[in-house]
Amino acid sequence: MMTDFTIDELISVCIARQVIDGELLAQGINTPLVMAGFILAKCTHAPNVKFTSAIGQSLVQDWSPLGVGRVEDMWLSKAQMHFGFVAGSADLLPTYELKEFFRPAQVDAVGNFNNIAFGSDYFHPRMRLPGTGGIPDVTTFSGKIHLYVPRHSRVTFVEKLDFVSGLGHVPHRKRGAGVRYLVTDLGQFDWQHGRMRLTHFHPNVTIEHILKKTGFQLEIAPEVSETRSPSTEELHLLREVIDPLGVRKLETLGGSARKELLTQILTAEDAL
Repeated sequence: MMTDFTIDELISVCIARQVIDGELLAQGINTPLVMAGFILAKCTHAPNVKFTSAIGQSLVQDWSPLGVGRVEDMWLSKAQMHFGFVAGSADLLPTYELKEFFRPAQVDAVGNFNNIAFGSDYFHPRMRLPGTGGIPDVTTFSGKIHLYVPRHSRVTFVEKLDFVSGLGHVPHRKRGAGVRYLVTDLGQFDWQHGRMRLTHFHPNVTIEHILKKTGFQLEIAPEVSETRSPSTEELHLLREVIDPLGVRKLETLGGSARKELLTQILTAEDAL
C-alpha cells in the first residue's frame, strides 16, 4: 500500500471499492470525485459496469479521462443510447436499481439530507443550494443511495435539517432502504441500525476528531478500523490514466485555490 496520497484520491478509491461488477451507475452533474471512483472500479475489479449520465442523458459503457471544458465528449460521443429526462426518470430509474452517490449540504443522524437551501425561510434563505434534481424521487424507492462529503464538519452534519430533499431511514417507510454508505474526508460510515455509524476512520484521523466534527451523537461500529490506503495501481490509474488533469481535486478546494486549478485545467484542455 502507498502512504503518499491525497484526500481526493482516498475518497475516489473508497467510492470505487463500493462498486460491484455489473452494476448500473448513475453519474450526476459536477461530481468528479464520484466519476473518478466509478472509472477506477471499471479499470480494476468491475469491468462490466455501465454508466447513466444526466450529462447528455445517455447510457455509456466506455469511458474517457475526466475533463471540464469538454466533459460532454465522454457522454455524447461514446453513448450507446440517449433518452430524454422524462423517459429516464419514469422508465429507467424505477426499472433498474442504479447506484448513485449524492453530495449533500446537510445530513442528519438518520440519513435525511438537504440540497435546497440554508435557512428556515425558503424564499429568503441564507444561501440557495443547487436544488433537488431527482433526489426526492430516487431516495423514496432506491436501495442503493450513497453519499459523499469532501469536507466533514458540523455545518454539514446537523441535528435538524433546514429542508429535506433526500429521504433517509424514517419510520413507516414503504419502499427503498435509506442511505447505505457515506465517505467523507475523515472516514467511512453506514446506517446499519438506521442511524449514522462510523465504520472506518481514515489514516492520521482519530475517532475523537470525527466525533467533534459531527453535530449529533454518532454510533461507532464495534469492529471500527482504519481505512485501507490506496494501492500503487489505484494511484497510478487515478493520476496517470483516469484523471491526469486533477479534476477530482476541484471538489476539495475552495476560493483562489479552486479558481487556480480550474484555470489550469481549462488551459490544458485548450478550452479558454
